[in-house]
Amino acid sequence: GVKYYPAAPRASEVRIVDIAHHLSMLCRYTGAARKFYSVAEHSVRVSYAVPERDALWGLLHDAPEAYLADMSRPLKRYADFGIPYQRAEGTLMEVIAEKFGLRPGYIPPASVKHADTVLLMTEKRDLMHGCNKAWGDTAEPLDGRISPWIPQAAEIEFITRFSVVSALAQEKVLT
Repeated sequence: GVKYYPAAPRASEVRIVDIAHHLSMLCRYTGAARKFYSVAEHSVRVSYAVPERDALWGLLHDAPEAYLADMSRPLKRYADFGIPYQRAEGTLMEVIAEKFGLRPGYIPPASVKHADTVLLMTEKRDLMHGCNKAWGDTAEPLDGRISPWIPQAAEIEFITRFSVVSALAQEKVLT
């Protein structure tokens, strides 16, 4: 019920419950997985794969997708129309960073980029149909196997994780 302006996002329009719900309903890889696997679940897993100080960044690194949807990595990186998408995504991430007290500049910590790649390789192994072709990203997948959550569980896990990591981030600001 909150009015949102994607071309001119404002922090007052960004709500964590909306991010959690939308990401829980978005399937990674534009749906090209053996089972439904949400962006929310991916984000929760990234938040656990980074040092505690970077967990909020890990959880919110794909938050713009809640408002812009997702574009597959090859299109986002290599197609001409990926450039305006990346620009909109960067602007929105600035607003999200402001809203939730992340450092400005849309520069996630290196640990988040690494964890994102580790999850990518783990997801490729566990969720993709016979995907043996190299993707250009390299990292060792996690030891454990992914068994995807249903969207409602992913939404709850996202909100729960946000409560924990945002409280930790706030403690660090105050100390």
